[in-house]
Amino acid sequence: MISLRTIRRLCVAALAAAAAVPAIVTTAQARAARYVPGEVVVGYTQGPLPTVVRDAATRMGVRAIAAAAPGGSGATAGAQVMRLPRGVSVAQAIASLRRQPGVAYVVPNFIAHADGEWIPDDRGRTNFAGGWEQLQWNFLGAAGVNAPEAWANLIADHRPGGRGVTVAILDTGVAYRSWHQFRKSPDFSETRFIDPCDLVAGSISRGRCTDPYALDREGHGTFVAGTVAETTNNRLGLTGLAYGATLMPVRVLDADGTGDAATIAAGIRYAATHGAQVINLSLEFDLAVTSADIPDIISAIRFAHRRGVIVVGASGNDSTEQVAYPARVPDVIAVGATTRDRCLALYSDGGPGLALVAPGGGDDSNALNDPNCHPNRNLPNIYQMTLVNPSNPGAFGLPGDWFGTSMAAPHVSATAALVIASGVLGRHPTPDQVLMRLEQTAQPLGGSKPNQNYGYGLIDAGAATVPIGSAARHSPRRRT
Repeated sequence: MISLRTIRRLCVAALAAAAAVPAIVTTAQARAARYVPGEVVVGYTQGPLPTVVRDAATRMGVRAIAAAAPGGSGATAGAQVMRLPRGVSVAQAIASLRRQPGVAYVVPNFIAHADGEWIPDDRGRTNFAGGWEQLQWNFLGAAGVNAPEAWANLIADHRPGGRGVTVAILDTGVAYRSWHQFRKSPDFSETRFIDPCDLVAGSISRGRCTDPYALDREGHGTFVAGTVAETTNNRLGLTGLAYGATLMPVRVLDADGTGDAATIAAGIRYAATHGAQVINLSLEFDLAVTSADIPDIISAIRFAHRRGVIVVGASGNDSTEQVAYPARVPDVIAVGATTRDRCLALYSDGGPGLALVAPGGGDDSNALNDPNCHPNRNLPNIYQMTLVNPSNPGAFGLPGDWFGTSMAAPHVSATAALVIASGVLGRHPTPDQVLMRLEQTAQPLGGSKPNQNYGYGLIDAGAATVPIGSAARHSPRRRT
């Protein structure tokens, strides 16, 4: 909620800006921004002139309703807000009044808003628009990824929510459609999906997926997909960070959340060859697994990287200073997890190779000498719409028991999609260019940048999308 003091400040700023514009405001300019209908602001060279006001009232029915700026000397000595009668447009009033002697300027009464943010109307668990903010601390600016600023940036770039970018979700599947006992998540109503593939039940034959029903039996994949691109500003549920992006559901983990290396490698190659620009891997191998144990995954990730695909992976939930595979592969952006305190999460893996951190929820680490960390607090988890009971793939809600680096990784995948869509790095940025942008704009945590606990810091989607110059065949897989 914006305070009265902020409203007054915004109004004063808007009026000051109005006083600085030329006396002529074109119709196109008047249509380019929001303004109060039926009102104009008239500035005078020597204070409001009674003759001008009377003449406007006689000829056009215009009347003064408020003083808009203090009087004085100079080019903008005083101003009034003028109410227009029915049938007189703002453009007509501007064209007529600017010709009057003693008038310094005539402008629409523009509407200001809190700088650089867009707040969607999703309700969360409340009955009022914007209620999502009560749950999605991870998307806000204090401890989260600064989503409102990023959304405003992408709207200004005419690519709202990262429109035009495809993100592949390699996971337990996604509740992206209704089929037999399965139901589409109600908060995917406007989310775009493309080329789904179930590699647990099917396979790739001659480059084609034999089973296109990559439906979720567990809830993990739907949760991750929602963080990336849940339908936003639909007055329902929660928001998605890159809500305009297209999702590619690729099922590589079964109903228990496990899968083998060969299936995951096939999923990476499938996504890379079917147009994915970002691949999210919210999964990890046991720490005993080395690169020599998973050559097929290493090869698939390198293949995707050569094709210009950004691969993002969860660092793991083992509370160690060792990033788990596949996030440990050099061509993967390894993501650790933070809490609402901006502290490393108790479970999050770090160490060499950690690139960034993002909100994963849960409690603070008790192993760091970090003033942000308060291990005795009971902190919130991450929320997104998903299955409330895996045995009933048609029932959805906002369960509160989700936390992990799996929840952190999709924040980075979504931000990468927003960076690509924004054009701040050109039309076709490379994975290395996107990674550098994310690292350069991250909020530093834990001292030096980078460090083993936080990498380059907390991902900042708002800063990352500001235009530059403005600012098992081996061990079983388990979900993180």
